[in-house]
Amino acid sequence: MTEQETRRMRRARFEGLAQVVVEPLHRYLLRRASTETAEDVLSETLLVLWRRIDDVPGLGDDSASPPDSDAVLPWCYGVARGCLANARRADGRRLRLVERLIRTQQRAPEEAAEHSELHAALDSLGAADREVVRLWAWEGLAPRQIAEATGSTPNAVSIRLHRAKARLAAQLGRKNGGRPGHKSDEGRSGQ
Repeated sequence: MTEQETRRMRRARFEGLAQVVVEPLHRYLLRRASTETAEDVLSETLLVLWRRIDDVPGLGDDSASPPDSDAVLPWCYGVARGCLANARRADGRRLRLVERLIRTQQRAPEEAAEHSELHAALDSLGAADREVVRLWAWEGLAPRQIAEATGSTPNAVSIRLHRAKARLAAQLGRKNGGRPGHKSDEGRSGQ
């Protein structure tokens, strides 16, 4: 059997399965979720069924006759149930993220007032430099990790980070009247 014939047979098996299970699965999902969610989960379920067509119990190799719904539906309901659970978990994560962002935005004005000079200095950097500094300072990533996150080379990130920190230090030093974190006579002899 050629690869093309195998693909054609696989597609015919899936189409036969889909004809039998789409309506019952859609009704099942509509009783458990909103219309929009049910349709999204049905699409995901069909994708899983396509990927796992060989695992569907009761689905024979014969693509000429439609499968017996009593043989295939219980397993397909289980797949739909799992996809619905995944969708609900994802919705929960999105909701928690939105709530966390709202809480962060509510606290942001207080924090911004305390660090307005720093935020202004960060805003003066270019977008790429600002992202590298934030990943380094806020997320605690090393240059090689920042390189992986941004798609740059570790060397380019190290150079960008060094230059951005120097620009920040210079800008903050001008505003504070000296080098930040250093006393003006530090390191000098009394001569």
